[in-house]
Amino acid sequence: MERYFVETPHTKEECLRALDEIVEYRPGFLDMLYFGCMSGEHTGWAFVEARDETEALGMLPTYLRDKARIRKVGRFTLEQIKEFHKAA
Repeated sequence: MERYFVETPHTKEECLRALDEIVEYRPGFLDMLYFGCMSGEHTGWAFVEARDETEALGMLPTYLRDKARIRKVGRFTLEQIKEFHKAA
């Protein structure tokens, strides 16, 4: 499994529908999302584990997939950073 950053932008007008669609499609996913809607940034963000980008996108209701952004993410270790410096 890989880790992906999922970003689900929507407009103010789409906000309630986006929330309803998430709850209906995959209720547990709501607990994984953080939203900026309360501050005017109508976007949801989550980190998810999936086999690939397609599976990560499939966690979203169809309504949100066209505008969603999925990015594979990872972490660096201190050892990796030291190796980067040696190679530079």
